[in-house]
Amino acid sequence: MRALVLDGPGGRSRLAVRELPPPPPPGPGEVLVRIRAAALNRLDVFMADGLPGPEPAWPHIVGTDGAGEVEAVGPGVEAPRPGDAVLLDPGIAPAAGDDDDGPLTPGYRIIGEHRSGTCAELVVVPARNCWPKPPAMGWAQAAAFPLATLTAWRMLATRAAVRPGETVLVWGAGGGVAQASIQVAAHLGATVIATSGRAAPLETARRLGAHATIDHATADVVAEVKRATGGRGADVVVDSVGEQAWPRSLRCLRRGGRLVICGATTGPMVQLDLRKLFWHQWTILGSTMGNRREFGAIVALAAEGKLWPVVDTVTPLAEGAAAFARLAEGAQAGKVVIEVAA
Repeated sequence: MRALVLDGPGGRSRLAVRELPPPPPPGPGEVLVRIRAAALNRLDVFMADGLPGPEPAWPHIVGTDGAGEVEAVGPGVEAPRPGDAVLLDPGIAPAAGDDDDGPLTPGYRIIGEHRSGTCAELVVVPARNCWPKPPAMGWAQAAAFPLATLTAWRMLATRAAVRPGETVLVWGAGGGVAQASIQVAAHLGATVIATSGRAAPLETARRLGAHATIDHATADVVAEVKRATGGRGADVVVDSVGEQAWPRSLRCLRRGGRLVICGATTGPMVQLDLRKLFWHQWTILGSTMGNRREFGAIVALAAEGKLWPVVDTVTPLAEGAAAFARLAEGAQAGKVVIEVAA
């Protein structure tokens, strides 16, 4: 089978399309999926460039998100069935029930990071990680949907517990998590303010439900948020940017506000004046991925035509390294998708 792999350590220069042996037949509780499309996340770029921790076995198939058709099922699998169109929950928790803690569960693994990824013609995954693809979703959209939307849902619906009428500030509207966050916050009844340093993502943010947009490359974001909220500040700030946005994120928060963080694109190290933290009674929340119950919630909303991902580009598997480059450069205005099979 063809797959986009990292041949070894050394960064994105080691990405290449290779012919690999197909995976073994699915075991008990597993299914074999023929991937039609895979989508990239920042995690994929970080993985290619080298994450701390044990190295994967080389060659390592990349890709965390994917969608395709079930090719075969292992013993004991009643659903899905061969021929079903599915999208994949990229987080694999050992727990068998629907009330697992997702990424907080011991032994939690992510497709494409801790095991072979989705940028391959065939992949074996647990049956419980396969969800029905909404019929109206194309393959590229289905592949672009899971990780970013799940992350946004957990951040806003679960961790920050956004309520109707609150104001939510979302940084970096060109990214998949940010775009999903705009949709989730609007769905929850919030007033959404979105930022970007480029015109196209700002336009997309307005189309997705943002009530106001700010060009963070030219405007004073703090002043604009205070103006839009009558001097009060945002109830919730969604930050996946990290170092560059951190001081302004805190200054944009109202007293008693919540800052929820799921990434550190511009760096992981920040400073915090503890006096301001306790005086303003801010809540700072970390969040990543989600559990099976949360994934079921977003799939149901997608089936209703809500929480629809924006696809920036669709690149053939043979040019997969170029897709990684586009995401790494931050040039995208939506999800970067790799077409594995036409």
